[in-house]
Amino acid sequence: MRALTEKQTPSRLKWASVLLPLLFTVSIVGHAEPAQKSEAKVDKLVPEVVTTKHRMTIQNQKISYQAISGETILEDDKGEPQASIFSITYLRDDVQDSSKRPVTFIFNGGPGSASLWLHMGLFGPKRVIVPGDAKDDGAAPYRIEANDYSLLDESDLVFIDPVGTGFSRALGEKKGADFWGVKEDAQSIAEFMRRWLIEHKRWNSPKYLAGESYGTTRAAALVDELQGGWTDISVNGVMLISSILDFSHARYQPGNNQPYIGFLPTMASTAFYHNKVSDADKALGLEAFVEQARQFAIKDYALALLQGSRLAQSDYLSVRKQLARFTGLSESYLDRVNLRVSASRYTKELLRDQDLTVGRLDSRYTGKDYDSGGDSTDNDPSGYGIDGAYTAAIHQYLYEDLGVKLSRPFNVLSTDVNRGWNWNISGKQMHYVNVAPYLGQAQRENKDLRIFVGNGYFDFATPFFATENTFADNGIDNSRVTMHYYKAGHMMYVEPASLAQLVQDIRAFYHPNAAK
Repeated sequence: MRALTEKQTPSRLKWASVLLPLLFTVSIVGHAEPAQKSEAKVDKLVPEVVTTKHRMTIQNQKISYQAISGETILEDDKGEPQASIFSITYLRDDVQDSSKRPVTFIFNGGPGSASLWLHMGLFGPKRVIVPGDAKDDGAAPYRIEANDYSLLDESDLVFIDPVGTGFSRALGEKKGADFWGVKEDAQSIAEFMRRWLIEHKRWNSPKYLAGESYGTTRAAALVDELQGGWTDISVNGVMLISSILDFSHARYQPGNNQPYIGFLPTMASTAFYHNKVSDADKALGLEAFVEQARQFAIKDYALALLQGSRLAQSDYLSVRKQLARFTGLSESYLDRVNLRVSASRYTKELLRDQDLTVGRLDSRYTGKDYDSGGDSTDNDPSGYGIDGAYTAAIHQYLYEDLGVKLSRPFNVLSTDVNRGWNWNISGKQMHYVNVAPYLGQAQRENKDLRIFVGNGYFDFATPFFATENTFADNGIDNSRVTMHYYKAGHMMYVEPASLAQLVQDIRAFYHPNAAK
């Protein structure tokens, strides 16, 4: 991973010789295996794979396809099993020349999350329906229906569960922790992709990556591994849904003012949605109000934070007034926090007068805490507002529609993986991970690499302005980047209008020359 290292690291060796993550946690569901212990002695493994045939209609077009659900065994150079990667592949079988058909490799984040969210919410042939108006999903039964928004008509789809998530696991002498890290994870997924391309004879197909949340971090690290490592696979496009590449924009640490700047426009969006702004500002409309918040954040507010104790009193009062305007918080509260409002405090404070909190993944959601007087929320209402439906849906779909027979627990989101993650990408002590330069380097070495970025206005996990600030730097060619915005949160596809627009935007991304 050249962009942040001075010389080639051991990860540049052939992968087999060194064989051996949703970004911030939602409510933990499913089963978390203790410490991801591997199986010490492993005979020659036969991967469990099930193939089923299906038909469906997408955008008034009838298609037929096969679903291949099962394990891929990764081995070292001696043929010893190292890991089992569970994936679900969808291949259209009604096209004449599949070799030129795009294939999209898809994963969620965490780190520690399986790929069910993008699978059952956006790309896949089935979709679980949750309330689009930011209400809790309640208990079963949930609506699971054919997904008319599926992207299977545009591209073959491969949903990947990294080691420690879904049914994927370490094998042999390997431990789960051997795969739990920015670099380690990218290496194993790159090897899986290489194996997939060989098995399905798709080396000459257009290739896309799609990641959400930490999955966008994974995508950037993976591009570097694919194009700079021995796997040598050039990618046509990368889709970053709710992007987080430079973690200095998300880590509230003393001396780091980046998050206060990057999160402010999301606070403005949230205050606007919950009617905590003036009538005059409400009349501006969301986009215009947010644009003013952007300008304030990057100019007067950023300068005030940089000046610190040198800030003149008159300037302090002016900044405080504007900060109150955009956040919906009182000036007296802003005095107490020294003009610095963290996301965790904001989600607790904005609706405190109503004894309500707002969501972190999606601030349209509201919840109630046991202690309404605390400094942070008990939980994320936008997490527990959807996780029951998605968990039920993926299990029902795996066993009923796809005929999966695996009986071991399916890890929806593993705290073991999340807590055990190795964030070091350089071999040196680093305070913040930043994989954005990998994309800039990859673009310079691949003239066809394009980047799609999807942002939710109400996302406090991966705020859109922090993403904009990341893409303004790091050597990225923004002429090959398309930014899109949706009036929803981290998983914007739970909101019907945003889902429709997101799918339309992704379809256009698959056809870069359509307008030329």
